[in-house]
Amino acid sequence: MGKIKENSTNNINKKYIQECDLSYAVCKIGGRWKLLILNRLKDRKLRFSEVRDRICGITERMLTLQLRELEKEGLVKRTVHAEVPPRVDYELTDIARELIPIWEDLEKWGTKHRNLVQENMNKAEVEN
Repeated sequence: MGKIKENSTNNINKKYIQECDLSYAVCKIGGRWKLLILNRLKDRKLRFSEVRDRICGITERMLTLQLRELEKEGLVKRTVHAEVPPRVDYELTDIARELIPIWEDLEKWGTKHRNLVQENMNKAEVEN
C-alpha cells in the first residue's frame, strides 16, 4: 500500500482531530450507535444479548464492531466469565461514566431543538 500524502484531506483531517480536543472526543463517541450503547450500559453490566435487545435496529455484527471499538478506546470493559456456555459482560469504565452528565445534557438539548424545529415547521404549514 502506498504512503499517505502529507497534504491529503484524510491526513489533514487526522491531524486536526488529534490537535482539537472537541473533535477528538466527538470521534470517540460519534456515529449512530456508540452513545446509544454507552447509554444502555450506564446503570449496570449487561450481556451482549441484553445490549442488543435494548437497541432497536442494531445488527449483531454492528453491535460487535461498536463494542470492540468502545473497548479499544477504553470506554467499555469486557469481562469473559469461565463458564459453559461462556458469559460475557459489558460495563462502562470510569472515564466513560464521566460522560453520563454530558450525554444527558445533550439529550435535553436534542429534545429542545427537535421541539423548536417542529414548532417552526407547524408555523410554516399554517402560513401556507
